[in-house]
Amino acid sequence: MKKNLSRVLALSLTVSAIAAFGPANIAGAEEDKTITVAASPTPHAEILAEAAKLLEEEGWTLEVEEFDDYILPNEVVESGEIDANYFQHIPYLESFNEEKGTHLVNAGGIHYEPFGIYPGTKSSLDELEDGDVIAVPNDTTNEARALLLLQANGVLTLAEDAGLTATVNDIEENPKNVEILELEAAQVPRHIDEVAFAVMNGNYALDAGFSVSKDSIAYEASDSEAAKTYVNVIAVKEGNENSEKTQALVNVLKSDEIKTFINDTYDGAVIPFEEAADTEAAEAETEAVTE
Repeated sequence: MKKNLSRVLALSLTVSAIAAFGPANIAGAEEDKTITVAASPTPHAEILAEAAKLLEEEGWTLEVEEFDDYILPNEVVESGEIDANYFQHIPYLESFNEEKGTHLVNAGGIHYEPFGIYPGTKSSLDELEDGDVIAVPNDTTNEARALLLLQANGVLTLAEDAGLTATVNDIEENPKNVEILELEAAQVPRHIDEVAFAVMNGNYALDAGFSVSKDSIAYEASDSEAAKTYVNVIAVKEGNENSEKTQALVNVLKSDEIKTFINDTYDGAVIPFEEAADTEAAEAETEAVTE
């Protein structure tokens, strides 16, 4: 019986060893060559679709899940459900970490989207009248960015120390008594026919069919400090920024092929980061280009 028991145990160990290196383990190894990314549909998911072709040549499979909001893409990366996300700039990332207690880090700046003021019921800021409504994003960093652009174009004046946390409460001068309508960023383009003007994030403007160079009446200059401050980044959970997956993804997105795709596709509404500004850290300063 002892001999038979020994044979059974030996057989069990052999089966276990085979299982450890069998199909399930091979499948696990293949999954290690899959990179998952949460992204906004435009332009991020579109850029990733182009990057997927280059990654495939390097042996990687890129899977992209699209999101229409600014909350879930960070939550799924924090939880480990998805490897990385591509939709946000650094001030929003830092603000999100502070407010939500998450541990997300910038793994690489990819592109910059000029923030613009778009006509609604009015076509020129000179037409502003008392009580006109201007729609802006309501999240902390993007609302500040919108208000700074309105200030740069003479619509209002903010408190001197408002900076990147500016809200409507920081408006010190409002000569036209403009009403600032705060909306979730994705909702701003949907209300453009109901307001005098709308200040939009570049990706949502693109998604709604607007061109920053052709349709906006004012926008941030591509060589401004805003390009450095608001560069869109690949974000990952802290500790994963130097992983093989992350580096492969960032390197492809920074490649000449992707830069060419961006420049050829978006008519100045999306600008590869290195072409928009150098990579030295800088204080935020919003400049405007007007027609």
